[in-house]
Amino acid sequence: KFEFNPKVGIDNPALTLTEDTDGEGVGEPRFYLLTKDNTETFGFCLHEELGCQGHVIRQIELGGVAQRRGLQDGDRLLQVNGHFVDHMDHLRVVQKIKASGNQVLLAVLDGDSYEAAKSLGRDLSQMLPDDIRPRLCHVTRDKSGFGFSVSCPEGTKGTFQLSVLQDGPADRAGVPPGSWLLELNGDSVKSYSHTQLTKKLKQSGNKVTLLVASSAVEEFYRLRGLRVTAALADTSWLPFKVRELHLVKGPAGYGFLLKEDDCSSGGVGQFLWEVDVGLPAEQAGMKEGDRVLAVNGESIEGLDHEQTVHRIRAREDQVTLLVIDPAGDEFYHSVGL
Repeated sequence: KFEFNPKVGIDNPALTLTEDTDGEGVGEPRFYLLTKDNTETFGFCLHEELGCQGHVIRQIELGGVAQRRGLQDGDRLLQVNGHFVDHMDHLRVVQKIKASGNQVLLAVLDGDSYEAAKSLGRDLSQMLPDDIRPRLCHVTRDKSGFGFSVSCPEGTKGTFQLSVLQDGPADRAGVPPGSWLLELNGDSVKSYSHTQLTKKLKQSGNKVTLLVASSAVEEFYRLRGLRVTAALADTSWLPFKVRELHLVKGPAGYGFLLKEDDCSSGGVGQFLWEVDVGLPAEQAGMKEGDRVLAVNGESIEGLDHEQTVHRIRAREDQVTLLVIDPAGDEFYHSVGL
């Protein structure tokens, strides 16, 4: 049994559900966007049970986020934020949910349908859409501009479709042709007129960050009454990456100092300093000023300095740290992540 306390701010309803069957006793997957605040959990536990296949939803908290959205006891978890997880190690799936922070998109199948699909040899991944994630794209202007143009139905606000120049800056940054613009530099464009959007683009200077959705992805969320947010986005196109450092302790230790300090995003964080030349920390790629996000696969969000140190020392001779450099940290905060 694994219990987790990841974090939900907006009160979106559950996605519209479909209960059709295919004549073989197998219903359709249901999608839920769970959103909580820092004082809540998602309100359920994920179990791995003897004699029971899959990742099982259990212990749904009365009045909690999961119950309010409609998750059912015995549902099997198929997808987390667009990633198929039925075949994954159970602990890894729990970590994916924890890593989602305050918002997570789950696809589930009721227990009876899951068992029926398994007995029929159905490929469960084929029951789900190929890609339901919007994209975050960071575009750098060149001599020709950003490499996209914006169209908007006359007299409307907030509905912007992008035409993308082949091999231009936007295309190279991963913006799909014909995609819909949802956020500009971390701000929703829902209330913008075309004139206001054009002004905002000019004020962005040489770089702009776009949250975009292809027509298929936009339709997926619209039909289910959900607002697409950056928290659900595919960030693989961004130039700012988190790094995983695996350290094996040497005779002189790991060779770094952990300090608690203020974050540029507000609050406090755990930062890496005094990285010793030639010792395991430097050899693993640690840089001074990196902020620690997770220790041994577990987020340290909400932990103080002493608790973080305890996590690092939990395994006597090795540790795995997820870190981000200051530029990346500031960027993700600027776009609301």
